[in-house]
Amino acid sequence: MSIQFDHTIVGCRDNRVSAEFWADILGLRVGQEWGPFIELRMSNGVKFDFAVVPADISEIQPQHYAFLVSEAEFDAAYAKIQRYGLEHWADPRQQAPGEINHNDGGRGVYFLDPNGHFMELITVPYGGWRE
Repeated sequence: MSIQFDHTIVGCRDNRVSAEFWADILGLRVGQEWGPFIELRMSNGVKFDFAVVPADISEIQPQHYAFLVSEAEFDAAYAKIQRYGLEHWADPRQQAPGEINHNDGGRGVYFLDPNGHFMELITVPYGGWRE
């Protein structure tokens, strides 16, 4: 068996709100609740397990999550970003507000989830598609 990425835990204040936000933006379904986790499964089998951070942790350390999406998925997600009035940027340094990028011949956008995690949607992988 080759090594594959299976899952990661996403720390949040409300795991239901976070899982539903990601599912809505990405066009996915919220999965099973299992113990302290609510699962969101990607089409390649990778899982994001949303878990509430302990109450004594005052600040959630923001993480970066990038998703490779189709052009149609990008259109649907970007329409939601605009409809919800979410701040978004063409770049990770947030210097091009309200814009998308066209890196590597595709499109990309950055925005924050309800816990301040950095989310990125791209339609072409960095460096372009392999031949």
